[in-house]
Amino acid sequence: MSLGRLTSSEEAEPSAEHTRILDQFLPLWSLMASHSDTLVVFFGATAGANGGKLGSDEREIILLVWQIVDLHEKKVGKLNKCLVKPDSLELTEQCKEETELTWEELCKAEPLDSALQQFQQSISSELKALGRSSYTLCVDGPLIIRQAFHPEASKKNLVLPDCFYSFVDLKKEFHKCCPNAGLEKDLTLSSMLEDLCIPAEEAEQVAGVQEVRSMVLLTLHLLSDPYNHKFTCCETVKYKFESGACSKTEAVDSETVIRARGLPWQSSDQDIARFFKGLNIAKGGVALCLNAQGRRNGEALVRFVNPEQRDLALERHKHHMGSRYIEVYKATGEEFLKIAGGTSNEVAQFLSKENQVIIRMRGLPFTATPENVLGFLGPESPVTDGSEGLLFVKYPDGRPTGDAFVLFACEEYAQNALKKHKHILGKRYIELFRSTAAEVQQVLNRYMSTPLISTLPPPPIMPMPVLATPPFLTSSSSRDCVRLRGLPYTAAIEDILEFMGEHAIDIKPHGVHMVLNQQGRPSGDAFIQMKSSDRAFLLSQKCHKKMMRDRYVEVFQCSTEEMSFVLMGGTLNRSGLSPPPCKLPCLSPPAYAAFPAPTALLPAEAALYQPPLLATPRVAQAPTHSAAPALAFYPPQSHAQLYMNMNMNYTAYYPSPPVSPSTMSYFAAPPGAMTAAVAAQPTAPMMHQPGALVRMQGLPYNTGVKDILSFFQAYQYAPDDYSNLIQLSDQGRGLIQPKEWLCL
Repeated sequence: MSLGRLTSSEEAEPSAEHTRILDQFLPLWSLMASHSDTLVVFFGATAGANGGKLGSDEREIILLVWQIVDLHEKKVGKLNKCLVKPDSLELTEQCKEETELTWEELCKAEPLDSALQQFQQSISSELKALGRSSYTLCVDGPLIIRQAFHPEASKKNLVLPDCFYSFVDLKKEFHKCCPNAGLEKDLTLSSMLEDLCIPAEEAEQVAGVQEVRSMVLLTLHLLSDPYNHKFTCCETVKYKFESGACSKTEAVDSETVIRARGLPWQSSDQDIARFFKGLNIAKGGVALCLNAQGRRNGEALVRFVNPEQRDLALERHKHHMGSRYIEVYKATGEEFLKIAGGTSNEVAQFLSKENQVIIRMRGLPFTATPENVLGFLGPESPVTDGSEGLLFVKYPDGRPTGDAFVLFACEEYAQNALKKHKHILGKRYIELFRSTAAEVQQVLNRYMSTPLISTLPPPPIMPMPVLATPPFLTSSSSRDCVRLRGLPYTAAIEDILEFMGEHAIDIKPHGVHMVLNQQGRPSGDAFIQMKSSDRAFLLSQKCHKKMMRDRYVEVFQCSTEEMSFVLMGGTLNRSGLSPPPCKLPCLSPPAYAAFPAPTALLPAEAALYQPPLLATPRVAQAPTHSAAPALAFYPPQSHAQLYMNMNMNYTAYYPSPPVSPSTMSYFAAPPGAMTAAVAAQPTAPMMHQPGALVRMQGLPYNTGVKDILSFFQAYQYAPDDYSNLIQLSDQGRGLIQPKEWLCL
């Protein structure tokens, strides 16, 4: 095969036909090498580190030395040497000392592609003179092939000769004959010669010559008595990365996995495989990591065929992919399976078609059909097996997410499809990206295995005496609630009551809860607490997809526990539900004493009364209405804990306040004997002052006590104790306890 440099307009990889032929014959190269007539003892040096660190600094090859050994006649050919001109003529001090080459000599040399052509011509002519037909490279360790030639050829868009995809490692062959000589990784040419009692070669002035002659001597001794060794085992370099699916039940050795960090966001599994060119990646062994929004985060987990390949990959730490350097670290098999493993039969069937190029489509209309997608891609990019080559991503309830994966038989078809990036389908522009089998698994796992509303237990609350517990705080699996989705953003509670019609009479007191997004605006979602699960089911059946203004609203039945978890700060998004961050004691919402609910109100009135938002987000509770003056009741906690909770900025953590923002009220203290009962408990001291507790937000940072008292000059407050009742924070918030509550 001829060697040539690809033009800038060509792909870095060979043509599809060339790839098909190489993939067909690659498994045979090892067998062919075992029947080779000759070995070509081969040595190379770079402009940087050599020896055990060869290739670790991305320096270019500057020297090639080789000599033929006839395996049948046990004869050797002439020794050949060729200098290679690097793109950068800068040589390290170590290189100058070991090779004794100067940049003047290298300036007169040929570039790598010409040097390889010269190497092939020289080998061909010698084989013809010897009457031999095949040969295999023999090297002192895999570094020159795996860590130098393949990475440099990949960067320079060179197609290496076939002989560089199969080679004999002299160290491994020697270790088979002399297993007691020590660890294979510790063997050197001098130590192997010493073990075989072969006198070392005299030091040569020409770099590489001594190494090749020593390797030839070792080879001849292994071929002779008493060893009579046969060079039948050859290492191979995979020509192309094979995509494929990975099961979560598959055993993955942690010694074969690395994590690559700093990847360009648009890089594909083939780009990553090209970065590790020369190393054998396991089938389907590249898993691009996604962030919480389902987008690539610049990291990937790569699984190699054995620990030796993984160790070589770690030597490429901070090597470059384009202009970016890539960090390479150890990872575990568990991490790889978490990203790349899957259990879906649908995904396994989709990925069962091997050697396919995967493209991800994002932003599809929810009404898009396979015929729409096939028509969008057009005849110039036919999909493998038509609609069978499409995989639409859906939510657990069957709703489309707007994402899909498409299979193409070759790179050419995939490139034609990528040209449709941001073209219009219907009224939406469609994004197209290269994808991987692992990304298919991740996206499907994310959408299909995560429930739309999490059923995790609610966050822990701080213990305190509780006299009674209302339904709001009951961890119940009873599905007596409904979720409204798709509400107009301007919808108010009155609109919801009108939407529910005759079913509004079945709403529990204070049972309408609006959900806000991260910006504090309506999210289009709401939760309704019904009197029973039967009423909730009936509402979901009668009002599902009923129109409110110009939008249809979806109605789903859910449980109180699910509703409470969302209202405590969990977020509903395309990735499922994100729990609130209050897992640590310092972030846990304070516990509030609960009191029996009053007599039932009319349905409309009950729905319009909203529970309060006080101090920290928590599950909503019903205020107690009484004809007697109401006393403010706050949880029995220390002032330090109260002050800490007041200063927490929950806006960044809680996209959804636990209650509707349209109204604001307060917790009424238990009147009469109940107040005395709470005060009599020694472990639960109550705030001594009468009145109600008011929370102020948005105070100027330079606000003083007098400014706040002036603000409340029209109302009565406790002047004797105001210095203890006002707490200012550096976030512009304060607490004041007036003597009586007035509507502010």
